[in-house]
Amino acid sequence: MKRQRSGAAPEPGCLQAWAAECETLACRWRAARGSAHGGAAAARQLRGAFGELLLRMRGLPPALPTMPLELTVLYNSLLFVMGTSDCAIKGEAEGIRQGLLRVLEAFGTSGQDLSTEELWQKVLQEVTVEELQAPLHRLGALQAAWWLADSCLQSITDLFRLLSSAEDPERASCSGEKNELLTLLKAWRAPAEEASISLVQSTEDLKETLCTAAAFLQGLQELEAGNLPTTICLLQEAAGGLCSKRVLAQIYVCLGCCAQRMGKPQTALQHLKRALQVDFQCHPALSHTAVVYKELGETDAELQALSLLYEALEKNPPSATSSSPYFLIRADLLVNTPILASLLRHRHPSEVKYLLAQRCLQDGRVADAVEHYLDFLALIQEGLQQQVPLDSGSPLPRIPEVFLEAASALEQDGRHQDSLTVCDEVISRTTHLVPQIVQVEEKLEQPECASLGTGLSGGLLSQKRESLFCLLWRAAAYLHQGWVWTKLGNGKEAIIQFSRCLNDLLRFQPCGHSVETAENLLPEVKVLQKIRLLSLIGRGMQFLEQERHKEALLDFQHGWQISPDDPTAAFYLVQVLWKLNRKQEAADYWQKYLESPAGEHGQQERQGRPFPLYLDSCLKLATFPKDEYLAKCIQDYLRTTRQNSSR
Repeated sequence: MKRQRSGAAPEPGCLQAWAAECETLACRWRAARGSAHGGAAAARQLRGAFGELLLRMRGLPPALPTMPLELTVLYNSLLFVMGTSDCAIKGEAEGIRQGLLRVLEAFGTSGQDLSTEELWQKVLQEVTVEELQAPLHRLGALQAAWWLADSCLQSITDLFRLLSSAEDPERASCSGEKNELLTLLKAWRAPAEEASISLVQSTEDLKETLCTAAAFLQGLQELEAGNLPTTICLLQEAAGGLCSKRVLAQIYVCLGCCAQRMGKPQTALQHLKRALQVDFQCHPALSHTAVVYKELGETDAELQALSLLYEALEKNPPSATSSSPYFLIRADLLVNTPILASLLRHRHPSEVKYLLAQRCLQDGRVADAVEHYLDFLALIQEGLQQQVPLDSGSPLPRIPEVFLEAASALEQDGRHQDSLTVCDEVISRTTHLVPQIVQVEEKLEQPECASLGTGLSGGLLSQKRESLFCLLWRAAAYLHQGWVWTKLGNGKEAIIQFSRCLNDLLRFQPCGHSVETAENLLPEVKVLQKIRLLSLIGRGMQFLEQERHKEALLDFQHGWQISPDDPTAAFYLVQVLWKLNRKQEAADYWQKYLESPAGEHGQQERQGRPFPLYLDSCLKLATFPKDEYLAKCIQDYLRTTRQNSSR
C-alpha cells in the first residue's frame, strides 16, 4: 500500500506545534505522577488536554506525515481515559478504531464495514511504512488492555499473533504452547523508536502490566473452573510481574483461597500472611484468615483475626480505588471479574461485629457473645443497618433473628430480664405484620426458595413468605420467654408464654393437602415445626412439675405425632405414661426407641445445625435428662413381663 491521500498534509509549522504541545503535556505528567493526590488531579486535567489536542489534529484529513504523531497523541489520550476511570470503559475504545480507520484513509482505502479484529488484521498486514510500526504496536497493546478488561482473551491472542508476525514472522508461530497468550505477550517486542517520543507510559511498562493482568485473569478463570494446580501456577506468575502492592496483596489472597480449596490450610495461611505483609490494609486477607482458622477449629485464632479486622475497618475504611496513579494502565483496572469481587469482598464493621457475636455464642463463650450482640444492637439503633449490603455474600441474617440470638445469649448468661426485654422488642416489631391466617405452600417450588430470607423482593408469594417469617420470629420470641420463665421457676408464666407460642402457630395453614417429606419442606416450615415441638415439650414439662399428668400427656403425645423421629418427645412421653401407671405403653415406647437410631440422628441433627442459632439454647433446655432410675424400673418391668409370659 503506497498511495497517500493528496493535499492532506498540514503545514510543517503546525506539525511542530502539535509535537511541542504533546511533549509539554507529557512533561507535566512526568513531574506530577509521583504525587498521589496531585498526580490524580493532574491526570484528570491532562485527559482533557490530550483529548483537545487530538480533536484539533483530527480536524484535518489524515495524512501520512502526521499519522505517527496522531497515533502517539491518541495513545496518550486513551491512557488518561482509562487511568482516570475505575475500570476500562468499553465505549472509549472506539477511539482506537477511529485511529485505525484514519490510518487506512491516509493510504486511500477504507475499513468501515470491518469488525475491530478484522480492522487490525487489515492494518497490520497492509500498512508496512516503517514510521508507523511502533505507534501501531503501542496502540495494539492498548487495544489488548481494553479487551483484557472485557476478558476477550482470544481476541488478544489473535492480535499478538499479528503483531509478532509483523515484527518477526518466524517467531509468530507458537500456537502449540501450553499458554499461548502469555507466551506471545512475553515474546512480543515493540519496534524501536526515537528516545524523544513523548509517551506518558512506556510500551515496555504497558507490556509488563498486560502480562501480569493476563496471568491474574487466567488464574481467576481457572480457579472458577476448579483447575486448582493451574490456578496456582498462573497466580504465581502474576505475583512475579509488574503491579502495585495493593494488587500483589490481592493476588496472594487469591493464592490463599486456592490453597484452602486444595485442602492446604497452612499454605493458605502463609499466602494470606504474605498479603498482609505486602499491604497491611488488605482487609479481605484478615477475613479469609478467620475462615481458615475456623475450618482448622482454632477458635482463639479465628476470633483474634476477626477482632483485628473489626479494629482495622473502624480505623481505616477500605478505599474504592488505588491511590497511586504512577502507572495509568494498571492491573487493577484490567482485572474485574465476579469471582475476584467475591474473594475481595469488603466487610462492613457491623458484619464483623455480628460474626464475633455469632462465633462466640456457637463456641459457648456466652459472656463475650453478649457484649458483641449488645454492641451490634447499638449499631442497629444508630441506623447503620442502612449501610450494610445485605447481599448473598453477607453473613448477616434478618435483623429479628439477630435479636433472637441476642436473647438466647442473654438467657444463657443469666441475664433473664434483659432476654425477656429483647424478646418483647421482637414481638412488638412483628405483631402488626402477622395476619390472622398465614397460607403458604409447605413444599419447595423452586431451588431459589431453599434458603431463609431469599425470594422476598416482591409479588404475592413473597408477601406470604414474609408473613410466615414474621410469624416464625414472633413465635420464637414467645418460645424463648417460656424457657426463660422456666429457668426463673415461674411455671405459671412459662405455661402462658408456651401457650401463646402454640396459639400463634395455629395461624399457619399450609396450602394443599398432600403429605410432604421433610426434605421437600420450606426451611422456615421446618423451623416452625421445631418451635411447635419445643413449646409442647416446654409446656408439658411444666404440667409434669405441677403433677397435671393428663395435660402433660396430651402435649407429649402431640409432640410425638408431629415429630415421631425426635427422641426427646418420645422419652418425655415414656416418662408421663409411667407416672400414669400405663406401664405397658411406656415400656413399648421405651423398647421401640432403644432399638431405633433416632437418638443418634438427633445428636447428628444438633451438630449439623440445621436450625437457626437462636434455637440452640431451647434445644439444650428441652433435652431429656438422664433418668437411670426410670430406665431401671422399665427394664425390671420388661424382665418381669417376659418371665411371666414364658411360664
